[in-house]
Amino acid sequence: MKFSVCINNKGYEASLEKGKIYQVKDDNKSSGKGLIRIIDESGDAYLYSKEMFVPIKVPKKVEEVLLTVK
Repeated sequence: MKFSVCINNKGYEASLEKGKIYQVKDDNKSSGKGLIRIIDESGDAYLYSKEMFVPIKVPKKVEEVLLTVK
């Protein structure tokens, strides 16, 4: 599973929280266009600019917790 931290939520304040860890969904078509598919605050996966996020690696135990948080 992949995760990223939001570093810029300008224009998407209702959908993203700056400093929050988000789950990344694989989307090979969009990644080549500078976009990343994120499960945002709505619980759905939407495309955002990659520049708004920094990818991170999390330990397995942290991943388990992140995947249970709704």
